[in-house]
Amino acid sequence: MVNKLNPPLPTRSRSFARELRREETDAERRLWFHLRGSHLSGAKFRRQHPVPPYVVDFYCAACKLGVELDGSQHSDAGDAQRTRFLKRKGIRLLRFWDNDVLSNTVGVLEVIHAALQSRTLTPTPLPMGEGLKQKLSNARDKEADS
Repeated sequence: MVNKLNPPLPTRSRSFARELRREETDAERRLWFHLRGSHLSGAKFRRQHPVPPYVVDFYCAACKLGVELDGSQHSDAGDAQRTRFLKRKGIRLLRFWDNDVLSNTVGVLEVIHAALQSRTLTPTPLPMGEGLKQKLSNARDKEADS
């Protein structure tokens, strides 16, 4: 197995994530109870995972799935910017209101479970002789024959 080294996180991101872990909301505490220890679909989640310059509330690296809990402190413009940034990083993001987690935990867990099951698959490589390389090679051969 190849060892993958991740670059070190900026100190500010790491310390901010630690602070957020210490000061979790009631909704974060409840959802973490169900996500930790790979309880949901066997997926390993991290809480308050830094993706500089942001920190994602819950993140499953294997599925590249982030879960954000929005309370009164969130703004639509800021959330949209964060969502666009994370999407560019290849992270699918689910958003829930804190109130939904507290009043309908089972429903929230069902949505997360469904997202974990609908992982994007890597396309199967084309058989030999098909695809862009072969087309370029054929075009060069035709050009050389001319």
